[in-house]
Amino acid sequence: MFNSKVLMNRKIELPPAFTKNKKYINVVIETPVNSRNKFDFDKDTGLFKLKKVLPQGFSFPCDFGFIPQTKGEDGDPLDVLVMMDEYTYPGCLIECRLLGVIKAEQTEKDGKKERNDRFVAVPAKMCEYDNLQDIRSIDKNKLDALTKFFEFYNEMEGKKFSLLGIDNEKKARKLIRKQMND
Repeated sequence: MFNSKVLMNRKIELPPAFTKNKKYINVVIETPVNSRNKFDFDKDTGLFKLKKVLPQGFSFPCDFGFIPQTKGEDGDPLDVLVMMDEYTYPGCLIECRLLGVIKAEQTEKDGKKERNDRFVAVPAKMCEYDNLQDIRSIDKNKLDALTKFFEFYNEMEGKKFSLLGIDNEKKARKLIRKQMND
């Protein structure tokens, strides 16, 4: 018999930010590509909670998730965009090859500014993306579309998303290490 109380009392242990060999990052998917539903991981229950539904005709351009055992300026784990063609689901753990980072500043409704970068990665086990070795090898139109998505996404909540720059994999790794939980 299914005992929901046992499930709710189970402590979820997330993996480290980097894989054992440090070659890849671990990413937990919250929102799959093409979804209008925005999900957030609820650390108290270990479940994925529906945060909001985007307007019709508007969906996530990539799988959207987080790097476990990290904490950004906004108090949440670091955000990751995973480029892939196959569908995933909330809670899916993917070992990813880091390509770089879209550095951004987010201005809240109250005017407070904080960094809210978006790391960009591809699945380590997906040879279709072997040609992408760095964030700058991604088509410029695709990168612009990702930035525009987050500008509009934040605008819907009365916030502002401002691009600060784009950095390579080496600088992205350095940012992740700096924001890892001890």
